[in-house]
Amino acid sequence: MTEPTEPVETNPAPTGPLRVVVVDDHAMFRAGVRSEIDRGVQVVAEAADVPSAVKAITQTRPDVVLLDVHMPGGGGVEVIKQVLQVLPEQRFLALSVSDSAEDVISVIRVGARGYVTKSIAADELIDAIRRVAEGDAVFSPRLAGFVLDAFSGAIDVASVDEDLDRLSQREREVMRLIARGYAYKEVARELFISIKTVETHVSSVLRKLQLSNRHQLTRWATDRRLV
Repeated sequence: MTEPTEPVETNPAPTGPLRVVVVDDHAMFRAGVRSEIDRGVQVVAEAADVPSAVKAITQTRPDVVLLDVHMPGGGGVEVIKQVLQVLPEQRFLALSVSDSAEDVISVIRVGARGYVTKSIAADELIDAIRRVAEGDAVFSPRLAGFVLDAFSGAIDVASVDEDLDRLSQREREVMRLIARGYAYKEVARELFISIKTVETHVSSVLRKLQLSNRHQLTRWATDRRLV
């Protein structure tokens, strides 16, 4: 009679702190994130743009990448695309100031496991990192609705992408602020540009989207969950 054998654990849970790479083009923000989460996770590398992010992630192979959406060199979407070609199991959690449907859907479509905004509390962020590392999908409450709408067909994702592809990054920023009701001088102050430049961008946005005025623009953006 053979002795019973102990069950073999094929995927043991990590015994040490979760290893994280923080990707953001603002050094002060990276430092702030590191200081806020260091009691719960280990930040093994930082990066400020796409090339340095891809290099840091592939070299350190962290449990989770905390990833900003808008960065030099192509943004978070490009980081995810390039890394997944090398590390198909790598897990990403988007951490961004943006709460637009366009940004949420774009990073989820290419492989991010979650999306939270930078207003998140430190304890909640640590918990989100842990959950993503364990394979869960994590979203700030309002943002989860965007993902559900996209999959249910309430948001025509292909149409949103096609329309927004016509706009430059600066035009998208101006469009969102105008659609939120900002006056031209408020947009200029927010983006550190002149009122004349704001007027030029608004005219270009209206022309590219085939709209007549800012009221139509507001409705267009609201219908697509961009504000």
